[in-house]
Amino acid sequence: MYLKNGFIINKRVLTLETIQKRVSQSMKHIVLIAISLVMFFPFLWMVTNSIKTTEEIWSFPPTWWPENPQWHNFLDAWNSAPFGLYMFNSTFTAACIVAIQLFNSAMIAYAITQFRFRGKNLLFGIILVSYMVPVAATYVPSYVLISNMGLIDTHTAVIISNAATVFGIFLFRQAFMQIPKELVEAAKVDGAGHFRILWRVIFPLTKPTFITLGLISFIGMYNNYLWPALILNSEEKLLITKGLRQFFIQEGAYGIEWPLIMAASTFAIVPLLVIFAFVQKWFVAAISDQGLKG
Repeated sequence: MYLKNGFIINKRVLTLETIQKRVSQSMKHIVLIAISLVMFFPFLWMVTNSIKTTEEIWSFPPTWWPENPQWHNFLDAWNSAPFGLYMFNSTFTAACIVAIQLFNSAMIAYAITQFRFRGKNLLFGIILVSYMVPVAATYVPSYVLISNMGLIDTHTAVIISNAATVFGIFLFRQAFMQIPKELVEAAKVDGAGHFRILWRVIFPLTKPTFITLGLISFIGMYNNYLWPALILNSEEKLLITKGLRQFFIQEGAYGIEWPLIMAASTFAIVPLLVIFAFVQKWFVAAISDQGLKG
């Protein structure tokens, strides 16, 4: 009888623990859903306002869905400015910057993690300290250098001025430090050089990290406004951020034509959504991985 009662008591305890775990998981899901809705709301507000009339946008109480969706707002906005050119310029410069940053960050991180030389820790410390320098503080010296090189009002200036990223170096260093030393030593024994080790041994094992940095860097460069606005003046060379600003001032009449402004802002982020849809699997893997598998 005691064993039976003991078994029953243990069963009840397990049942209570299961209930507590389920309640805890449910609360976490509710909190995550609430946070997701808060973060998704600005995007939803932008999309719905892009198919409203100006009166519906300013109506109170707010109109969440228009009575007659104005789908032609997208076509009107697209034809009002060369957004195709703006988006191409931003996509092209961002893609070039990402490629250069990935290459440079991987090379520097490899040298820091695989080479032995005097002052290695000091060099890495200086790199990290430079990350604390405000970006705006580098605009004046960077502008002077770009001007002396004769690259003002060129996409080349935007690309080379963003060729290095301290965050990328730090991210790759942390990923490369998880690579077993035995794999690198085995590759050296087989006669592989450093460049081959980096791209044939380390890169396949840290591919999610490369994709994560590429995605973060592409979004940052695609949305970059202040620095490109300082060095790019010709309309045919403007990026999408400055192009939207120009559209807001001219065709948007400083906010009078809000439906067109919202429509332009909506299709301006399409490249970012497409890229994230393709790489989200590796992006999540890079965040969730705690080390190398198997």
